[in-house]
Amino acid sequence: MRSPIFIALDTPDIEKAKTVASAVRNHIGGIKLGLEFFAANGPEGVKEMAALDLPIFLDLKLHDIPNTVAKAVQALRPIEPAILTVHAGGGRAMMEDAKAAAPMNTKVVGVTVLTSLDGEDLHDMGVDGDPHDQVARLTELAKLSGLDGVVCSGREVKAAKKIWPDGFFVVPGVRPSSGKTGDQKRTVTPADALHSGASIIVIGRPITQAAVPDLAARAIEATL
Repeated sequence: MRSPIFIALDTPDIEKAKTVASAVRNHIGGIKLGLEFFAANGPEGVKEMAALDLPIFLDLKLHDIPNTVAKAVQALRPIEPAILTVHAGGGRAMMEDAKAAAPMNTKVVGVTVLTSLDGEDLHDMGVDGDPHDQVARLTELAKLSGLDGVVCSGREVKAAKKIWPDGFFVVPGVRPSSGKTGDQKRTVTPADALHSGASIIVIGRPITQAAVPDLAARAIEATL
């Protein structure tokens, strides 16, 4: 069974990304590539990373009108990512069209509330309730829209799983107990995320910025 750890390689430097991924490949279950990597390297760069024979989580957080998102997902079909993200806040029609346009084997998951946001941030945006309430609302909407699951913090994943027992749950913002939180406001440890219902956990800087990434990944895997 593959590790539930997906390493976040948020860098424009494809050679660095390849080096880190190759070093930790025995302790991870896949690679998460986000906007920074995609903006610098595009679809061809993603294909190069896929050649490492690790599942690709393409974290583009698509959010636009339904037709535009559907066409963007169609344009990504040749990549055939294992996981692709859209913003659940884009609404039901957008999520339905995104799922319909995706390759059969691609899990399309809806981003609920970014782990860099807290209740005060939501209030500033005019959203009633706390992150927990908003995650619950958007999880229900993603489920009704036919997506495969959602992205949420480890603090809300237990509640999301209760709403959607057979959903696929991606938990980012995961930090070892000894790790720095950085710009993340709602973090949990890797073990806590899994115990609460995460299907996969996304870890970036605690591994990529470690002196020896392989040892860091191995140490985190051991806590699971």
